[in-house]
Amino acid sequence: MANIIGLTGGIASGKSTVSNMLKAKGFTVVDADVAARKVVEPGKRAYEHIIKTFGKGILLEDRSIDRKKLGALIFQNEDLRLKLNGIVHPEVQAWMAREKDRALGEGKKTVIMDIPLLFESRLTFMVERTILVYVDEETQLKRLMARNGFSEEEALMRIRAQVPLKEKTALADAVIDNNGGLAETKRQLEKIILKWNLEP
Repeated sequence: MANIIGLTGGIASGKSTVSNMLKAKGFTVVDADVAARKVVEPGKRAYEHIIKTFGKGILLEDRSIDRKKLGALIFQNEDLRLKLNGIVHPEVQAWMAREKDRALGEGKKTVIMDIPLLFESRLTFMVERTILVYVDEETQLKRLMARNGFSEEEALMRIRAQVPLKEKTALADAVIDNNGGLAETKRQLEKIILKWNLEP
């Protein structure tokens, strides 16, 4: 019986670090961010739909979508954000489902679905159990400012656009506290793998 595990966290929580640790252990990780880039490549259905909705002004010279420009448009406009999500999310889910099926077809025993907005987008139906990578808001803020060069205000705006990690801890089946060092994070991950008897 295969295991389908959802991996999630908040912005700058260290979810990618945990994702990379899982990959290093041989686990198949199907990444929603990769899916989101793939489904909006020129010629794809979502790409055509986005241009129809937002106009050609959001294209770069090479005809690919200017993610920064599109991001700025939707970041402050709830209606546009919902419109974009309505186009992209179904395509992302379909892409991830195909990748998962392919991995299982190749005999993989566990597939990790790496979905940043797993709870916000109500995608828990896609997985059997969930792992949340948690940091406190102070650590999250510091890491985000350092990583992206944001001002405190910019960083806070992005953190507050997501459900607080504290609230997500109640929703997850397992929580990795990533406030400490890498060795501590790895130890917690290995404990979950052992407890859930996960094999790649």
